[in-house]
Amino acid sequence: EKEKELSNVKTRFVSTVSHEFRTPLAAVLSSASLLAKYTKGEEQDKRDKHIARIKEGVMNLNVMLEDLLSLGKLEEGLIHAKREKFDCSEFMTDFISEMKEIARPGQEIKFIHTGNKEVISDKRLIRNILLNLVSNAIKFSPENSVIEIFSNADEKKLIVSVADKGIGISKEDKQHLFERFFRARNAQNIQGTGLGLHIVSKYVELLNGEIDLQSKINSGTTFKIIIPNL
Repeated sequence: EKEKELSNVKTRFVSTVSHEFRTPLAAVLSSASLLAKYTKGEEQDKRDKHIARIKEGVMNLNVMLEDLLSLGKLEEGLIHAKREKFDCSEFMTDFISEMKEIARPGQEIKFIHTGNKEVISDKRLIRNILLNLVSNAIKFSPENSVIEIFSNADEKKLIVSVADKGIGISKEDKQHLFERFFRARNAQNIQGTGLGLHIVSKYVELLNGEIDLQSKINSGTTFKIIIPNL
């Protein structure tokens, strides 16, 4: 029964991904083709527009590929937490610098770290959690909006929160948000597989952590991750 369920999940995922891949690939190809036509110096604004579209398309593809690789490994029990000591502030700063490169036009990502710099946890799993949460914040937030990321560490725990001013999540959808393939009703027309938050919940579980979600339709969403620091 377990093997049958896993096979069904993989079949459904491949079907979903093959469909979802077409849109960003088409956007990247179209923008790359148009980009080549803007050769004059005064056309930089047009070039910037298509470069932004290419970055967004590549980001969507990257997140879906991460989901594809992660789901199978999680279902087969091949991913385990490997704790090590690292500088959380430096790690977060480097990660956010990467995400700023793929933010939508005018979006600003603000970051503040407080408390201890060093933590003991699995930074690979934390990075994958953040990749999904921050990518979602970028995707579901309008241009020229602010995404706020906070981290705080003490001797017992690490807390990371990601807050946006995006489309929000309804009360009815919140209870299903971490289920496989679930997509909120107001996100049906936005690129995605419905697997990202399910995978986030599994990573947090591997770290013996907790997820807190606060959201309101059209007012934004805040995810708070609480992970033991030991």
